[in-house]
Amino acid sequence: MKLVAALSVSAALVALPVLAEDMPSFTLSAKNGRFEPTVIEVPAGKKFKLEVSNEGKSAIEFESKDLRQEKVVPPGKKATLTINALKAGEYKFFDEYHEATAQGKVVAK
Repeated sequence: MKLVAALSVSAALVALPVLAEDMPSFTLSAKNGRFEPTVIEVPAGKKFKLEVSNEGKSAIEFESKDLRQEKVVPPGKKATLTINALKAGEYKFFDEYHEATAQGKVVAK
C-alpha cells in the first residue's frame, strides 16, 4: 500500500514541471528592419513566452520599456523571453538598431 502511495506522489511530482511549462508561446520574426507580426495578441493575466527570431543578416535588439525587456539577437539566431502576466492593454516594442521601421506592440486582452 505504501508503495502505491509513493508511486502516486512521484507521478504527481513528475507532472508538475509539465504544467509549469504549459504557458502560451508566441513567435516574432525580424528581417530587413521590420517585425512580423507587428501586433501580438496575448491573454491578459497569464505569463507567456515570446520567441524572437532574427532572420536578417545583422543583429537586432528587441527592446520594450513597457514590457521591461531587452535582448540582442544575432543574425540567424532565436531568443526566448518569458513575459510576466500583463494587465489588459497595449505594450510597445521595437528593434533598437532599426527603430524607425521595426516597431510593434503586444496587446493583452
